[in-house]
Amino acid sequence: MPTLPTTMLAAAHHGFGGPEVLQPTTMPLPSLRPNDLLVRVRAAGLNRAEMNWRQGKYGAQPGFGDSDAVIGLEMAGEVVAIGPEAQGFAIGDRVMGIVGGGAYAEYARIDAGMAMHTPDSLSDEEAACIPEAMVTAHHVLLHLGEMQPGARVLVHGAGGGVGTSLMQMARMAGARTIVTTSSAGKHERLRALGADITVDYASQDFAEVIARDVPGGRVDVVICNMGAPYLERNLRSLEAGGRLIQLGLQGGAQGSLPMDVLMTRRLRIEGTVMKSLTPVQKAAMTQRFAQRWLPVIAQRQLLPLIERSYPLREAAQAHRHFEQQPPFGKLLLRC
Repeated sequence: MPTLPTTMLAAAHHGFGGPEVLQPTTMPLPSLRPNDLLVRVRAAGLNRAEMNWRQGKYGAQPGFGDSDAVIGLEMAGEVVAIGPEAQGFAIGDRVMGIVGGGAYAEYARIDAGMAMHTPDSLSDEEAACIPEAMVTAHHVLLHLGEMQPGARVLVHGAGGGVGTSLMQMARMAGARTIVTTSSAGKHERLRALGADITVDYASQDFAEVIARDVPGGRVDVVICNMGAPYLERNLRSLEAGGRLIQLGLQGGAQGSLPMDVLMTRRLRIEGTVMKSLTPVQKAAMTQRFAQRWLPVIAQRQLLPLIERSYPLREAAQAHRHFEQQPPFGKLLLRC
């Protein structure tokens, strides 16, 4: 076992608020639980959930999941210590995975059930941008959404980390995709990823575009991060037996629900948020994803889109970039 330092550098939060609450801080290494791996983190991906937490949207109390002072939900690096009950990994293994906070640091602990071996063909930077975004994308598209080849899939906010992952997975799984985004520059890049129809939600009504341009005038699956403003139009755009998967509420939580459409078309609405799942449920999500997609990722046929990386000490600047100019794909921290 390598000799470990007693302290590490982390981008710790100091209260709730703007990006400035994230400050480089020297602190002790996280303690190892029985089923944990301790990982020397090389890179950590950024996610909107971390922006929400930093702003206090998950409640004004200290701590975030597994970490008392450090946010960050996905990372990649190498194993430097192993808990007595953890199985399937060895010291020196390169791993990637979802953590319950703590990824914005030089060292992080991860439940072994949430860890995946990093394919040799991937860099640590690429690997760090996979777990949260792609595991979520697989979960909502193929597990909850039950998407079948030939399905018509509507993805809202398709330019982010989850959205670009959804686009690639849907195309590979044989779907016809309709995506919404407000950035003119993202439309061309989404079409290059395989989007069949792109909708500028700032100037177009996606429901009208679907009715006019999609065969049959409806879709089979809607994956939405907006919430209330889109709820009624999402449901009216669904084919009989269709599914609305709600994974965000960026536009608000209180919307109008057309019960007649819900009932007569036998629609299903399902919400999901990673933070509310148990460790067992998260591990099952991870394993389903790994079984389906890791061989494809190892062949570099499915990869995250990385816009920019920042050193760990510049976590505040990275958050500011994320909020002021949302990236196409992912931002990451080099740890």
